[in-house]
Amino acid sequence: MADKRYKVEIISNQSVEDDIIEQLEQEIPGLEYTVLPEVQGRGKNTKKLGDTVWPEMNFVLFCYTDLENARKIKNVISDIKARFPKEGITLFFTEEVEL
Repeated sequence: MADKRYKVEIISNQSVEDDIIEQLEQEIPGLEYTVLPEVQGRGKNTKKLGDTVWPEMNFVLFCYTDLENARKIKNVISDIKARFPKEGITLFFTEEVEL
């Protein structure tokens, strides 16, 4: 049986996008990921619609990786959340399911 893979999804304010990507690439060289750069939505506290009323936008970064790298990603996000506690950084993990 092959090692399990995990989908990792990070949703955050664009203001910390560079910090997140830089630290992920430093901790996990060769990490393959996809970024959706301008994401609109509504979180717990505010809307992010990119207009004059709600000017901020979010981004989404997702990747598929093994457990070891998923744990490294969790540590990176914990560190960045401690540095930027008000940027609405969220992290989700989904374990691969066999069909």
